[in-house]
Amino acid sequence: MRRFQFSVFKINESGVSVKKYILNRILISIATLLAILLVLFILMQLMPGSPFNDEKLDDEQRAVLYEKYGLDDPVIVQFGRYVWNMIRGDLGVSYNISRNTPITQLIQNRLPISLAIGGYAVLLGAVVGLILGIISALMRGTFVDSLCTIISVIGIAVPSYVFALALSYYFGFKLQWFPMLYDSSQAFNSSVMPAISLGMFTMASIARFTRSEMLEVLDSEYILLAESKGISGASLIFRHALRNTLIPIITVLAPLIVDLMTGSLVVEKIFSIPGVGSLLVTAIQSNDYNVIIALSFIYSAMYIGIMLVVDILYGIIDPRIRLAKDGGK
Repeated sequence: MRRFQFSVFKINESGVSVKKYILNRILISIATLLAILLVLFILMQLMPGSPFNDEKLDDEQRAVLYEKYGLDDPVIVQFGRYVWNMIRGDLGVSYNISRNTPITQLIQNRLPISLAIGGYAVLLGAVVGLILGIISALMRGTFVDSLCTIISVIGIAVPSYVFALALSYYFGFKLQWFPMLYDSSQAFNSSVMPAISLGMFTMASIARFTRSEMLEVLDSEYILLAESKGISGASLIFRHALRNTLIPIITVLAPLIVDLMTGSLVVEKIFSIPGVGSLLVTAIQSNDYNVIIALSFIYSAMYIGIMLVVDILYGIIDPRIRLAKDGGK
């Protein structure tokens, strides 16, 4: 009876510890986002020029515009007002790109396109990279291993825009399998070549990392013990080796997901994709502060959000990570 009560107590204690760990990670993420937002505001103040660079405007008219948009207030006042408006879902309005147009309206059609293409690139890169890495590890030292390694090196060394140009010329212009320019009426077909171009680096990175981790796991003592017990084939690879390889792979994949899902400017330009990348560059060129801050914040929030999910999953799956980050308490 005492042993049963002790076990229940330990389970409850573990549950409280997990909740405390998750709460700490969430609070740290929120604090990080606020710090990033404050840094963005300060950097915008230090940028040369003005959001109102029209030569037809004189100093008095610029002063009126600054007062209208609250840009003459202290940075901390602007920061507090922006945070309060953001909590209510208001990211402000554009100053130059589309004057007085809500930023949410500017990005509501662009962001889903970038997210979709980035999602295809992540899926393609992760799956193909995982397969190549496993094959390479299982056939190490062979011609297939060397071929997979060469493919991985090419994927890392060659920029995505080179793949984009090659695919556009061969599959778009020569064979005409896919549209050379993005067409909203053929959204999926228009996303194939950009997704492949963006996914090559992810594929190569995952393949190399999977191979390295798989080789380490396959040479470990518990895999040798499993083999001595008669476990072999798919059961050994997927239930034992791959399972222990996936956790570090997730760590590598997490930041790549954000990079791909926020779009690549050069690839978007090559295929004329109306994504958030081109909008961000246009905002920087025109000093449209609100658009720059909004898009930078969205990127930061996505990155921190994904890393938060990974961090929480690690803490739940492996209590040692949770204890280490809590200082061993």
